[in-house]
Amino acid sequence: MGTVFDIKDRTDRIGRYFRKYLDRFIFAELSETFMERSGAYGQMKGVPVPLRKDEVRGAVGGDGIDMSVIAENMIWVMGCDPHFKHTGDYAAILKAVYGDDVYVTMAEEGREAAKMGEMDSACIHFRASLCVGSDYLHGIYGYARACRAMYLAEENEEYVGRFKAEALEWFEILTVEHPDFAPGYYYLGYGYLNMGLYKKAEITWKSFLRYAGDGNEKEREEIEQRLEQMKDPLVIEAGCNDVIAGRYESGIDLLEPFLSSGFAKWWPLHYYLGVAYEMTARRDDAIREFKETLKLNGSHLETMEELLSIYEDEGDDDNADKYSRKIELVKLTMDEDRRASLEETKREDEELMSREPEKIDPEMID
Repeated sequence: MGTVFDIKDRTDRIGRYFRKYLDRFIFAELSETFMERSGAYGQMKGVPVPLRKDEVRGAVGGDGIDMSVIAENMIWVMGCDPHFKHTGDYAAILKAVYGDDVYVTMAEEGREAAKMGEMDSACIHFRASLCVGSDYLHGIYGYARACRAMYLAEENEEYVGRFKAEALEWFEILTVEHPDFAPGYYYLGYGYLNMGLYKKAEITWKSFLRYAGDGNEKEREEIEQRLEQMKDPLVIEAGCNDVIAGRYESGIDLLEPFLSSGFAKWWPLHYYLGVAYEMTARRDDAIREFKETLKLNGSHLETMEELLSIYEDEGDDDNADKYSRKIELVKLTMDEDRRASLEETKREDEELMSREPEKIDPEMID
C-alpha cells in the first residue's frame, strides 16, 4: 500500500474539535536512564514527550512514571493532531517499545471507547492508529464509523458537515484500500444516498451485494430493498443529468411523468424541467416550473436568475426588477453568512494554532 491516504498528509477537517485536549499536556524530555530502560533510546533521544500536569509532579522527585502512561499520552496527542511535529517520532517510539503492529491495539482501544459511548476518545484512538498503520483496515473502518456516529448525534450544522465529509471520505478510502471488505460499501452507499447521489449509491450497494458473505443476510435483504426503492430516484437523476448535458428532450421525457407522483414536492425536479422547457422554446412551461421551484425552495438563486433572464428578454420591467432585487438580497445574505462563518472559522483556528504546547525544562524523569 502507498501513502496516498496517510492521515498525516491529509487535510484535517475535524482536528479543531480535539485540540482542546492538547491543553492537558506539558512536554518534557526524559532521563537517559528512562530512555535506555524503555528499549527505545534511539527513538526517544531529543524528543519531548507529553505528560499530564499531575503526572509531572509524580515523575519529578516521585515514584517515576510508567511507559504505558507515556504511550497513552502519545496516542492522544497523535490522535488530536496527526500533523503534530513529533507524530512521526511518537509512532517510531511506540513501534520500538510495543512492536510494529501496535496500531492494532490502538484501534482496539478505539472500539472499546466507542462501546462505552466515549466518541471523542474513540475517534482519537482510531486517528492515532492510522498515524502508525495508515492502511490498517480496522483503523480506517473504525474511524469512518466513529465519524458517522458523531455527526448523527449532533445538530450543529458546521460540526455535522465536517464529520459527514470525513466519514464519507474515509469510507471511500476503505473501499479503495480494501476493495473486498463488504461493510465499507454498505456504509458508503448510505453516504451517497444522503447526498442524493443515487447512481453512486446503486453502484456501491451492488458491490456490497457482490462481496457480502453468508453471515450478512439481514444486510443483504435491507440493501436489496433499498435498491428497489431507488428505481424512481435513479430515473429522476438520469433526467436531471440529461438536462445538464444538453439532452433537453430526453430529460423532459424522463422527468415529466414524475410531476404527478410523490416526487412532485422535490424542487430539483421542477428546476431542471424549467431549464429544459426554456431551452426547447416552451417558455410558459418554464416560468411555471421555475415559480414552483421557488415555492419549494424560496432562496434558490439559479431559479431567480433564470426568471430574471426571461423577464428581461420579454421586456417585463416590473418582474425583472422584482427578481433583480430578490437576487441582490439573497446574494447579500449569502455573502454575510459566508463572511461571518469564515471569520469565525479563521478566528478559532488562529487561536487554536497559536497555542504552543506548554514545555518544561528537560527533567531527569525516571
